[in-house]
Amino acid sequence: MQLIPVIDLKGECVVHARRGARDAYRPIETPLAKSAAPLEVVAGLLALAPFRTLYVADLDAIAGIGGHVAEIDAIRRAHPQLDIWVDAGEADAASVRRRAGAGRGTSVVGTESLTGEAAAVLAQRPVILSLDSDAAGPRDPAAVHNQARLWPERVIVMTLARVGSGEGPDLDALRAVAERAGGLAVPPALFAAGGVRGPADLAALAEAGVAGALVASALHDGRIDPAAARAWA
Repeated sequence: MQLIPVIDLKGECVVHARRGARDAYRPIETPLAKSAAPLEVVAGLLALAPFRTLYVADLDAIAGIGGHVAEIDAIRRAHPQLDIWVDAGEADAASVRRRAGAGRGTSVVGTESLTGEAAAVLAQRPVILSLDSDAAGPRDPAAVHNQARLWPERVIVMTLARVGSGEGPDLDALRAVAERAGGLAVPPALFAAGGVRGPADLAALAEAGVAGALVASALHDGRIDPAAARAWA
C-alpha cells in the first residue's frame, strides 16, 4: 500500500481541509514549511519521505472561481519525479484529454463534479474516479456510485465528512465499494481518503487490501512520523 500526501489549494495557498466545509478552510500552519505557499509545503512533505505520488485538490477550480494552474505547473517542474493527481473539477472528456496531453498530471474526476456524460469521461485514460460522499451520503450521480462497470482502473473512496477529522478511515465504505467491484473481471485499485489518524490506520487499510491512502493532517501534526511515512511512501 502507498501513502499519498494531499494538498488542498485555495486562494494561492495550501489550506487545512476539515470535514468538507470549504468556506471555513484557512491557510495551513505546519512544522514542515515556513509558510502555506504550495512549493514550500510540497518540499516539506518530500523532506519527510520520498513520496512517489502527490494528490492536489484545486478547490477554486472545483468551485468554478479560478484555479491554480501556475502553482501546479511549478510543483511539476520542481519535482518531475512525482506522479501528480489533480482534482480540478473536470467533468468532461475534453478536459481530461487536455490535462493528459499537456503532461499536467492525471485527472481525478469526482462525482461531486460529474454531469450527464459520466461514462464518456470515465472511459478516458488515464483518469481516476473519486466516489465522493458527505455526511448526507453519496454525492450524485448515483449511477456512478452503483455501476462498477463504469469505473476506471483506480478509484478513490472519498469520505469528505472524515477529512481532517481524526475519526479513522471509513472502512465500511471501502468494503461496500469493494463488494460492488467484486463482479468485475479486473476490480479497480481502491484508495482511501479521509480520517487516517496514524500508522495503525495505515496497517488496517493495507490489511483490507487498499492500494493507497490519501493523507494530510496526520503528516503535518506528526501522528505519522518520518519513519512511518518512509515505510509507507
